[in-house]
Amino acid sequence: MPDAAAAGVADPAELRDEPVEYDVVRSERVYRGRVWDVRSDTVRYGEGEIVRDYVAHTGAAAVVALDGEGRMLLIQQYRHPIRSRDWEIPAGLLDVEGEPPAVAARRELAEEADLVAADWEPLVTFHSSPGGNDEVLHVFFARGLSAAAETHARSEEESDIRLAWVPLEDVITGILEGRLRNGVLAIGAFAAAERLRRSGAAEH
Repeated sequence: MPDAAAAGVADPAELRDEPVEYDVVRSERVYRGRVWDVRSDTVRYGEGEIVRDYVAHTGAAAVVALDGEGRMLLIQQYRHPIRSRDWEIPAGLLDVEGEPPAVAARRELAEEADLVAADWEPLVTFHSSPGGNDEVLHVFFARGLSAAAETHARSEEESDIRLAWVPLEDVITGILEGRLRNGVLAIGAFAAAERLRRSGAAEH
């Protein structure tokens, strides 16, 4: 197996995604949706041009909320595209102009679970599906949980949200066994487990 240097990476610690701008010859909105639009871009690439359609996404923020017993907050709600009530973590769109992701995460935890947290830290940021949309999703780690001062009225799919507190290890087992398939949940759970592992190792 070739080493990192042979693969063109001198220092694995410096491995990172590389922003790049190609000449966009044409860009048009081909579909205007209630939440997201679809755009079609013609891009000058190499010796020719390529056409790529993608969802123009607002971005989102999500929360891995962990209680004092090491249990992770999961919420279940209906998701029409997959015809399932899947288990997720609190999350929402960055659809308030100028609102930072950390503020949006606090808002979503309060709106979807009626909770606030004393301790917050960034956990992981990722592109959900870079071949099909431009979404950037910011996941935060929330601990020191307590009930919010007021509860929120919920409608549509959020009207019958179900909450569960599940040991983090059991969440990861459910992901590995294919019983829990939500991508944000999976990335958040694994990132939280690794963050806790590394912080525990650092204390010894």
